[in-house]
Amino acid sequence: MTFSGTFTQDCSALEQALGLAESFDIVARPFQIGSRQLRLYFINGMIQTDSAVKVLGDLLTADAADFGRIHDAQTLAMRFVPYVETEILQDVETAVSAVLAGQAVLLAESVSGCVAADVRKYAARTPDEPENNRVLLGPHEGFNEVLLQNTSLLRRRLRDPALHIRLLQIGSRSKLDVAVCYVEGKADRKMLQTVLDKLQKIHVETLAMAQESLLECLVPGRHFNPFPRVRYTERPDSAAASAAEGSILLITDNSPAVMVIPSGFFDFLQDTNDFYFPPMLGSFLRLVRLLVFSSTMFLTPVWYLLIRNPDIIPPWLDFIRIDKPIAVPVLVQLIAIELVIDALKLASINTPNSLSNSFSVIGALVLGQFAVEARWLTAEVVFYMAFVAVANFTQPSFEMGHAYKIARLFVLILTSLLNYIGFAAGYVLVFAVLLSTKNVVGRGYLYPLIPFNGKKLARLLIRRPISRENS
Repeated sequence: MTFSGTFTQDCSALEQALGLAESFDIVARPFQIGSRQLRLYFINGMIQTDSAVKVLGDLLTADAADFGRIHDAQTLAMRFVPYVETEILQDVETAVSAVLAGQAVLLAESVSGCVAADVRKYAARTPDEPENNRVLLGPHEGFNEVLLQNTSLLRRRLRDPALHIRLLQIGSRSKLDVAVCYVEGKADRKMLQTVLDKLQKIHVETLAMAQESLLECLVPGRHFNPFPRVRYTERPDSAAASAAEGSILLITDNSPAVMVIPSGFFDFLQDTNDFYFPPMLGSFLRLVRLLVFSSTMFLTPVWYLLIRNPDIIPPWLDFIRIDKPIAVPVLVQLIAIELVIDALKLASINTPNSLSNSFSVIGALVLGQFAVEARWLTAEVVFYMAFVAVANFTQPSFEMGHAYKIARLFVLILTSLLNYIGFAAGYVLVFAVLLSTKNVVGRGYLYPLIPFNGKKLARLLIRRPISRENS
């Protein structure tokens, strides 16, 4: 669609194509030179302020009579926008692409076409990538604590006018800025409206803990359910891919963590690294992650059940027996090591960065070796728990790892109290909790397993080529 030459009509067409009413970061700045109206369009956070001010300053100080003789965009750019690279655009679609790419587009009354001025400045951070969601290949870049920079990082990767970013303020005292990001036509309208309604109904004084405070308001009454309802990402590429697939993103000011809604149980088994390797290798890594992480839920409870009932251990599994039993009960050993592992994690968090890695490794080795030699722990218990501790890090969600830990301890305690019945009841109750877990909005927590959708489940388990995902 080419510009008609009628100022109000062209502005209306451009604003509608950009989704100006839906996105807070797309700015339309009106001003006047003599009797002529002008309007400058740009994305807040993606332009160089100094260059934009210089362009506006030259326009506003222009002679009104001289400016009144300008009737085409080429002359306008040559006479009044001499400091930056410019391009003359004649159709709305090209102007929309220019704005979404970070340029400033100038429309003037009685001037045919528009001027795109290259005053863009992409938001960036230090070369250090986020501590979570690290990748071997791909960009080493992440969100930071500034909302406007985070939205510009998202727009840099998804230059689609259908990407809308609404801004809300929550908290009577904190007035926390929350951006709701979605792609029109991809995100489910009913889910989107539900999210917006829930956000607008939040009436609290402060949301000091940013995304966690917001989540507790969105999903009240979940305090005794350890399974996470929301997936977090600090990577712009991962967030942009989720939005393109139809997810809704919540970006809170003062936090680099972006909330991805809805997030089911199987979504936590995916990792960004899967998509920076070829499909075959990515599928292999995903299946390894699924098998290894799933084993953390069953390994120690099954082993404890067999040790508790040695008569049911088949001959080919004799190697799992404890060679040198000690006075400390096996259950106490397992729980003690679970607590020690968490203590080491907390200690490494509070240890200076230069010492944290060596502290964790040395602490684990020293404690494990001396505990075995002092006959506080058996070597078998240390080995199985070491595997569980390492396997917990095969998936990126810290919350899901701790949910597995709590469920595992629950099954162990029931097994110690009721033997076979407790073992079976423990897993039945854990599965019942998963079934009863409700997402923030939309689909069930165990979708696409329950309700079953074979095609969706296969896509979660097998990494498909990017070309097929976009078809």
